[in-house]
Amino acid sequence: MRVLKVWACGIAVLLSLSGAALADATDGQPVDPGASVGTRLSTLLGAEHTALASVDPTRIQAITTPPAKAGDPTAVRVQVQYDDAWLDSLPQASGNAEWTCLTQAIYFEARGESVKGEFAVAEVIANRADSPDFPRSICSVVNQGTGHKYACQFTFTCDGQSDAITDELAYDRAGKIARLILDGAPRVLTDGATHFHTLGVNPAWARQFEETVQIGQHVFYREPVRLAAN
Repeated sequence: MRVLKVWACGIAVLLSLSGAALADATDGQPVDPGASVGTRLSTLLGAEHTALASVDPTRIQAITTPPAKAGDPTAVRVQVQYDDAWLDSLPQASGNAEWTCLTQAIYFEARGESVKGEFAVAEVIANRADSPDFPRSICSVVNQGTGHKYACQFTFTCDGQSDAITDELAYDRAGKIARLILDGAPRVLTDGATHFHTLGVNPAWARQFEETVQIGQHVFYREPVRLAAN
């Protein structure tokens, strides 16, 4: 009897997805309480098959795919389009302190860059948070070295200039990008980069790191592989 109840619950869910028309169709095939277990299971399985066939596959995927874990680069919720129109079509984003830190970093470090350029900077910050060589949270990464002028990792946190948001549209876009990255959007633009600099500077560390890509006014680098001691 437990098996029958489980199947019945599953069919009820499918019927709710497939709509009233299918419910009407199955009303003509009631499960006879006096029938054998095999007969009753056969009837339920037939109803389930009919229900599945009528449900939009995308809706089935939506209810069977587990939600992405925030910060997990392998858990992809959406296929990102690096396009202004697509980004603008997304709803306004919001989030916790980690989202705010990442949004501010994208806004101050990459405002004026293309959508790809902004995503690339966000990737670097997320990659750092995943690396044992850096602090383990987005806010700690963004604020590393803050308090010592020009000794911080991200200039906007220690350059002494105002952090007031003057371009609401740009901040809204940065927030959407931050939300996508935190929700598991793929990090495919910078090939694991943990550093970047603008074209206007030539830091000494850049000669020791592997350059991965240039996007807009930023050059991105990956840390050299550290060999384990014998």
